Amino acid sequence: MSRKTQSPKRRPIVVVHRPQGTPLTTAQRQVVHRCRALPQLLDPLEAELTVSSAVADVGPDEEFWAGLIEHAVSLPSRRNHALLRVLAAVLTGRPREWAASAVIPAGPALAVGGAWICDRSIDAGYLALICTYRFAAAEHAMVFLIDELAGGEVRTAFVTRDVTTARRRLAEQGPLTPIGAEAAHWLLAKSYHRLDRNADAVIDQDVRRTRLLAARRIALAFG
Repeated sequence: MSRKTQSPKRRPIVVVHRPQGTPLTTAQRQVVHRCRALPQLLDPLEAELTVSSAVADVGPDEEFWAGLIEHAVSLPSRRNHALLRVLAAVLTGRPREWAASAVIPAGPALAVGGAWICDRSIDAGYLALICTYRFAAAEHAMVFLIDELAGGEVRTAFVTRDVTTARRRLAEQGPLTPIGAEAAHWLLAKSYHRLDRNADAVIDQDVRRTRLLAARRIALAFG
């Protein structure tokens, strides 16, 4: 018997097009639009505030960040590159690792400074905490009001470059006591955790607007 030979079949040529960006949800598209000014921002604190404010009404989780980072990586542009650099600097946990694997985090490095507490829990029902930080030579502070009557939840949080004035105004409300950076941020971590667990809590807009900044600084204080 003779063995018949068969000619090889030709496979069709498949043209692979370059991906034009991972599809975004409406909320993710809104955040990208809100960050459109990032390439022009040279101040690291201003860049952080821009991204933190952009997600203030979103409540992003890991899935949200994963989609946003994947989109920015797959569709290169000046804005997406700037967004990735800020995310690599300001995010924590796995989202920070995802962004940092694609770009070099925006600098300069952030350092934790001193912290002071004003305890008015007995007569006024709150603790006021001021923590200082530094980008190279540029110092700033975050001020937090912790409501002891509501179980120790963060009620107010804001950032200021005028550290001297912020400390003076807090001192007018009561004695300022130095507190170690790790102890101060442990107190903050507990306060934010309690806030997150309270589904009925009315969260101040400034707390939402500065949430990413606070999370980064808490993680940095713990090393």
